[in-house]
Amino acid sequence: MASHVEPTLKTKPDWAAARAAHEGWWAGKAMAPCIFARKDNPPPQAQEPPVPDDLHVRWCDPGYRVKRETARKHGIFYGGAAFPCFDADIGPGSLGLFLGCDGVLAGDTVWYKPVIEDPEAHPPLKFTRNKWWDAHVALLQAAIDVNDGLWTIGCPDLIENIDTLAQLREGQLLLVDLVERPEWVRQKLHEINCAFFECYEALWPMLADPWGGSAFRAFGLWGRGRVAKVQCDFSCMISSRMFREFVVPPLEEQCRWLDRAMYHLDGTQAMHHLPALLEIEALQAIEWTPQAGAPGGGDPCWYELYRQIRRGGKAVQAVGVRPEQVEPLIDAVGPEGLQFVCRCKTETEARRLLERIGWKEQVE
Repeated sequence: MASHVEPTLKTKPDWAAARAAHEGWWAGKAMAPCIFARKDNPPPQAQEPPVPDDLHVRWCDPGYRVKRETARKHGIFYGGAAFPCFDADIGPGSLGLFLGCDGVLAGDTVWYKPVIEDPEAHPPLKFTRNKWWDAHVALLQAAIDVNDGLWTIGCPDLIENIDTLAQLREGQLLLVDLVERPEWVRQKLHEINCAFFECYEALWPMLADPWGGSAFRAFGLWGRGRVAKVQCDFSCMISSRMFREFVVPPLEEQCRWLDRAMYHLDGTQAMHHLPALLEIEALQAIEWTPQAGAPGGGDPCWYELYRQIRRGGKAVQAVGVRPEQVEPLIDAVGPEGLQFVCRCKTETEARRLLERIGWKEQVE
């Protein structure tokens, strides 16, 4: 009888240990260090193709995107719980594109044109398999077709909740809507949630991996079952009362539907919503992104924030941690339930850091 050989990743020899670290981190019982570096001796396949001048090719051409991602995966050292994941994003917030927004491609991002001019006359929001959906599917399918253990397939950064409604309506107008037509806002958030679930289900056959889980590329997450980052950057403009009234109910529903959910807490202007987030039982983790101009995620000024999240029963992810900040961060917050993202200048530096914090590479 032929023995079963579990699939692995060519660019991640300790993938089994990384998966175990991620699952332990979600449960608040293990540390998941994600350390990246350029390989000291990258192979010829790590040479990236020239960046196209044509923005549509740069964002939507499967051939170019696969070549770019292939080169990057060959050239990067993925240390600790870090792992290679195909990037199928077309801008930050794909769900809005599937609900009627038109995307405006730029060099390093995608802008969105609001489409709700008259709230009362606009039809219900429904997930639509339009040209933008087709573009995402083409990228994902191209990555699957050539994948021979080079990467996991990452869920695009869909975004949801009021952030998606702000894409569709425009932020300042939506602030007025919260006061003048609150029931309309609640109905739209319900429709957006339904669209998110339908969209994720449609993507699932392409996202489900051989290890019983899935990956969310934008924040380097892996976990059993359906995994996603959830957020509400719009929350920096509303009160705690409004956050609990409008954002929390659909957020709770989303977290219950997912198997693994991490909240992206963005900027000090959104910190006042942390108590409400800690009350969401189905939310397992919270990530912290300091705003531009603030100290990075490894700075000691954020230690108490991380400890507060851990005391609240959630795992925590710290981003933008410099190599010299890693060990003080672990000492201050504790390793259990801590994930951090760190980029080293060299593979040698990254490996030495992993040794110092006790990561043992276990080759599959």
